Amino acid sequence: MKNPLDSICKTITLGVILALALTYLIRGTGGETDVLSHTLSRWIHFLAGITWIGLLYYFNLVQTPALAAAAADKGGPGGAGISKYVAPRALLWFRWSAVVTWLAGAAYLGNSFVGVFTLGLRPEDASSHAYFLPLGIGAWLGTIMLFNVWVLIWPNQKKVLGMMPATDEQKARARRVAALASRTNMLLSIPMLLFMGAAHHGLLF
Repeated sequence: MKNPLDSICKTITLGVILALALTYLIRGTGGETDVLSHTLSRWIHFLAGITWIGLLYYFNLVQTPALAAAAADKGGPGGAGISKYVAPRALLWFRWSAVVTWLAGAAYLGNSFVGVFTLGLRPEDASSHAYFLPLGIGAWLGTIMLFNVWVLIWPNQKKVLGMMPATDEQKARARRVAALASRTNMLLSIPMLLFMGAAHHGLLF
């Protein structure tokens, strides 16, 4: 019998089943539906967010410097293997985990969505201002990062990786735009994570 850990899909499925089973053992079948839905959306938000930001850091801290080193090493194996086999798969998980992170986050906010994205500045949100403000800053930073993924990084990476026709000059320009957008996202992720965490733990306001 084949080990399920040899399959990434089966591994993820087993992880989900284990999480739900442990939850059932602790809580039983009790609990309000809206509370469970709230918990589920937050859980998905965390899982997808870890995948998204983890890959963002991988690109900036590992893959980009490695490709630069490979290009400079004239006698080495080059970076073709990474560009052909690693980058497209990493970008697939990267861009869709970004979408799932944002959507799950929006679902988690629920009725607080408008209050959060208006930074708690509406009169009716006065009592929640200390929570909505840092969470809203984090949410807006995450939204800008999502925009960068789909509008700047992915379209330009398709040119760089040869997934769509482009001249050498267009590829060079696309490589620069994608790199700067990715580096911008890394920069934004640092305060984004601070404010997202602060909102739940009351560390800043």
